[in-house]
Amino acid sequence: MKTLRFTKEINAPAQKVWDTLWNEATYPQWTAEFNPDPNGGSAMQSDWKIGGKTLFLDMKGNGMVSTIKTINEPYEIVFEHLGEVIAGTEDTTSEKVKSWAGSLEEYHLSESNGITTLTASVQSGEEWAAMMNNGFTKGLETVKKISEQ
Repeated sequence: MKTLRFTKEINAPAQKVWDTLWNEATYPQWTAEFNPDPNGGSAMQSDWKIGGKTLFLDMKGNGMVSTIKTINEPYEIVFEHLGEVIAGTEDTTSEKVKSWAGSLEEYHLSESNGITTLTASVQSGEEWAAMMNNGFTKGLETVKKISEQ
């Protein structure tokens, strides 16, 4: 597993960038880059609690089951991926899932003079690296465009 890191400078306050990342209306816009299905999209469901449950799902109910390790709005959130969801059923115990369970996805925001530096990182297996690189590179550009409006 390797850590992929992405940084984007955004001409907007950290709270606006945070809201763009996690708002129900804008989350599917920037995460569309991770899902090549033209009829697809992404949704995030979270109780926003450390140790609680967060689901990252496509429109078919497939995706990841995760938890929040740390949160300090609007400056930091760290997700720990626990397993996958297939057709609405969670799997956190299979051998397939155990190979990557515990991997982290982090978002750090720092603001200076109205400019927010957003750094996202994800621990990924080699088989997912190209998709993650494409998704984050294009997705964070979309976060920048939305946040700067």
